[in-house]
Amino acid sequence: MFQTFDVTARPEQGPPRLQALRHEMAAEGLDGFLVPRADAHQGEYVAPRDARLAWLTGFTGSAGFCAVLAEVAGVFVDGRYRTQVKAQVADVFTPVPWPDVKLAEWLRKMLPRGGKVGFDPWLHSKGEIARTRTMLEGSGITLAPGDNLVDRIWQDQPAPPMASVRAHPIEFAGETADSKRARLAETLREAGHRAAVLTMPDSIMWLLNIRGGDIARNPVAHGFAILHDDGRVDLFMAAQKLADLDTPLGDGVTVHAPDALLSALERLEGPVRIDETTVPQRIADVLGDRAVAGDDPCALPKARKNEAEIAGSVAAHLRDGAAVVETLAWLDAQAPGSVTEIDVVRALEERRRADPALRDISFETIAGTGANGAIMHYRVTTGTDTLLQDGDLLVLDSGGQYLDGTTDITRTIAIGTPGDEERAAFTRVLQGMIAMSRLRWPEGLAGRDIEAVGRMPLWLAGQDFNHGLGHGVGAYLSVHEGPQRLSRASHVPLEPGMILSNEPGYYREGAFGIRIENLLVVEPAPALPGGDAERAMLNWRTLTFAPIDRRLILPAMLTTPERDWLNAYHGAVAERIAPRLGDSARNWLAAATAPI
Repeated sequence: MFQTFDVTARPEQGPPRLQALRHEMAAEGLDGFLVPRADAHQGEYVAPRDARLAWLTGFTGSAGFCAVLAEVAGVFVDGRYRTQVKAQVADVFTPVPWPDVKLAEWLRKMLPRGGKVGFDPWLHSKGEIARTRTMLEGSGITLAPGDNLVDRIWQDQPAPPMASVRAHPIEFAGETADSKRARLAETLREAGHRAAVLTMPDSIMWLLNIRGGDIARNPVAHGFAILHDDGRVDLFMAAQKLADLDTPLGDGVTVHAPDALLSALERLEGPVRIDETTVPQRIADVLGDRAVAGDDPCALPKARKNEAEIAGSVAAHLRDGAAVVETLAWLDAQAPGSVTEIDVVRALEERRRADPALRDISFETIAGTGANGAIMHYRVTTGTDTLLQDGDLLVLDSGGQYLDGTTDITRTIAIGTPGDEERAAFTRVLQGMIAMSRLRWPEGLAGRDIEAVGRMPLWLAGQDFNHGLGHGVGAYLSVHEGPQRLSRASHVPLEPGMILSNEPGYYREGAFGIRIENLLVVEPAPALPGGDAERAMLNWRTLTFAPIDRRLILPAMLTTPERDWLNAYHGAVAERIAPRLGDSARNWLAAATAPI
């Protein structure tokens, strides 16, 4: 299987490791040390070698950091992980609600007399360090770059990943790498920039039409690159990764050893564009005054999927939808109390793996029943595996990495007979999901301008959820892709070709969780009779096709337009997915998509 169920969070290992880290801090004359989740590429998902936060604290969430001081060690986590962190860290660590509490605010409180806090400049972005230093002005607290003290005490730290890189076929990429390099070089020239430093692996993969395997579930290879204003690219990546590449990278691409990066940066003539939200502080320090702030030049072009990428995503979602429906039909035939969360994960992966285009799952499948469903990014292990009992809900969030597209789908499933409270909450979540799916909006609006639409039914009931409404998704790339998001923090205007998730939820700690998720692609909206002819509008096209559990819906709560949308969606699911199913699943689907 792609997924394993080993127990990775061991709270009892935290105290001795924390003690060893504090010993190194004292030897270096430090009052604190920062341990981030991120690697040198600021990736959400990290290789085992870079899982320093999990190794030290036991916390395995995809975002957060630990600030270790002599007497206290704060583990900073956002709203998605405030339930999870309680179960994963020992009491020598103190969970801190982040970003409600900023690092600088916390340091000022914990180090009232000032102090020296160390950090690894490869693992923190220039923007992050600059903001924190500004907020610490006048406190007597300094941030000091230096060696990574966790690496110093991590005796069995894994080796850097060295997976082979392969070409991404033009039939799926939709544009040659030469064309991409030339197009982006023109944007550099227009901005007056001589070069741009690329630090995000998915940007490099997209630009060069390659894919890697250094990060589980994400087809990327670790490396850095410099894109010049004439279209040339210097790629800094271990030659071992490129040894099996059967398609040349192109005459304009020169491969260098990773340790040649800093000397190459020293030789660059400015201005050199860096994205301060992702570039390591170490790179910014080398560039000095030659660096100018700007967006990663690959970010928006990568987010605007071309026709081939969208077609591939459509095809992948139909095959993936069939695997999901086969699994839901199988699950519905199992008696409550007869299967566990792991059984469901295995059943779903088995059906996805029947597709020869599958290369991996797109993230660790979340299958949380009962109270586990309230842990937003729950990962089932042999130590937490739970039977699906009558009256419980199951949150099943999963996806696949196919050669032609990346999928991400969540369905909440009733096990036996659900309670009225759960059905009411589920219906509100569904109403939010439908509201976003039906939305039309003027061009130029960002995720922050429209995401409240998906929360309003919950807000009207005094409820909410602590994660964004949606994230960007790559084209056989990262399942979480920026810069587009459906989030109150997102300022990036939505544009045609962008793929995002639509996933409202509701979570009752210790009781149940609910989430419903489809992927959508932004398209130009057709004109409407009586509409403003001069006002360009956008809307969504749904990519995900799988039934929504009718047993969890209170029909009386739905408006006529909501009911019509649901029935039309279920009709489309039946039409597109039924021909891909076996007889048993096809019969089940007919009942699951019957009109309400």
